[in-house]
Amino acid sequence: MRSSDLALATWRKSSRSNDGGDGACVEVAGLRDEVALRDSKNPFGPVLAFTRAEWWAFLGRIRAGEFG
Repeated sequence: MRSSDLALATWRKSSRSNDGGDGACVEVAGLRDEVALRDSKNPFGPVLAFTRAEWWAFLGRIRAGEFG
């Protein structure tokens, strides 16, 4: 992942994120070849990057209830 990709990234929070004041949520950005994930409380902190295949596999496991 290039830092220039992150500088131009459009970050999004889930519509189901916790807006209860504690800011406990993550943000996701679609990059050129990857999907990036960061802590919304620390937007200049570390970023995790996943291939698109890894990201879609992760979402599939969430939808299947594997993390509930």
